[in-house]
Amino acid sequence: MRDICELYDILANSERTVAFTGAGFSVPSGIPDFRSAGGIYDGGDFMGHSPEYMLSHDCLESHPEEFYEFYRRNMICEDARPNAAHMLLAALEADGRLRSVVTQNIDGLHGDAGSKRVWELHGSVRRNYCINCGARYGLDAVTGTEGVPRCAGCGGMIRPDVVLYGEGLDTFTVEGAEADIAEADTLLVAGTSLTVYPAASLVYMFEGENLVLLNKSATGGDGIATLVLHEDIGEAAEELMRLFGY
Repeated sequence: MRDICELYDILANSERTVAFTGAGFSVPSGIPDFRSAGGIYDGGDFMGHSPEYMLSHDCLESHPEEFYEFYRRNMICEDARPNAAHMLLAALEADGRLRSVVTQNIDGLHGDAGSKRVWELHGSVRRNYCINCGARYGLDAVTGTEGVPRCAGCGGMIRPDVVLYGEGLDTFTVEGAEADIAEADTLLVAGTSLTVYPAASLVYMFEGENLVLLNKSATGGDGIATLVLHEDIGEAAEELMRLFGY
């Protein structure tokens, strides 16, 4: 409780907070994370391949049918809704306390909660496009079809606008996130083990006053943080919502 109150004081007295969120942020919404017990990567291999390969650029190009079977099963959670942590960040932004959200997540829940300035480092399952003509599609182009989704205009393969293994991050998105982090006085890092690079490297570029880590387990950044909370994110967010009066 004392740590939550300390976090409240930091957020209440900061003028340019940026939140950096990872898979653990969406776990209270029913979306499994990747590396913990019971996570997506905890299920062994798939047709003799690792989950990392199944979510790779090479797999999409070489085995698109298998890629989409794995992708639909593991990466899309249509019933997921924003949890208290998403709602907290949206409320802080609306209140003028939060500059932006930088997220590794591709589920789109920050936007659903009402956050306006969101840098989606790894893209979003909500956005898809034809690799031939560039036509844009929503989520239903993938969820409403079977096998490899095809463009209604040219017949080309539709792919998700997400960063797969073997692909680089979008330059515009990274530069926007870097600029916000560089200007932040507080960086709240929540729900990430800080093991996914190059995204995690952005955290170590922060030079502001308060680096706060909120995660159930220890991370590689705990030693340099101003405040470390090994708490349930949903429960912590609910208490912060109460303290802020949201």
